[in-house]
Amino acid sequence: MSTRKTDPGAAGTKSRGSRGLWLGIGGVAVAAAVAAAAIAYQTAGAQPGIGFPDQGNRHVMTLKETIPPYNSTPPTSGPHLPYIAPWGIHTEPIPDQLQVHNLEDGGVLVQYNCPDGCPDLVGKLKTIVSGYDHQVILAPYPGMKTRITLTAWTRLDAFDDFDESRIRRFITAYRGIDHHPR
Repeated sequence: MSTRKTDPGAAGTKSRGSRGLWLGIGGVAVAAAVAAAAIAYQTAGAQPGIGFPDQGNRHVMTLKETIPPYNSTPPTSGPHLPYIAPWGIHTEPIPDQLQVHNLEDGGVLVQYNCPDGCPDLVGKLKTIVSGYDHQVILAPYPGMKTRITLTAWTRLDAFDDFDESRIRRFITAYRGIDHHPR
């Protein structure tokens, strides 16, 4: 009859090792989840401008067609014409229903309000906008509450003093993001 000798601590060591492995894996998973949540929170808060609810992208056929009011001024989404305004620099205001389609196509609008004229500001804005071959528009927008407003699909940033880095950051964040339904 043979007797088998076993190490009384062997089972406990194996059990402690497995438990340590699982605790380590659990700790890594918790740390990863916390890091991901922190990054998501910071990223959401770091997006330029303020968000507005999406008002859809229904096409209207004429500027005279009755539409519900936009939820922002200038608009950031909603009913719009089935064609876009040319990208680049405009000297006349662009109708709301036209500019919304540009936003849907990944465009960013840089608009200004200078009732008494502001050639220095317009010159600085032209310099920025002319650096983009498409998907950015500069145009006047009379009646805004601020001198400068930046719009993208469901995003708006409005301010009075020229801030080149703020404008470029907004353009970089939203230019080129297509918003057609898939």
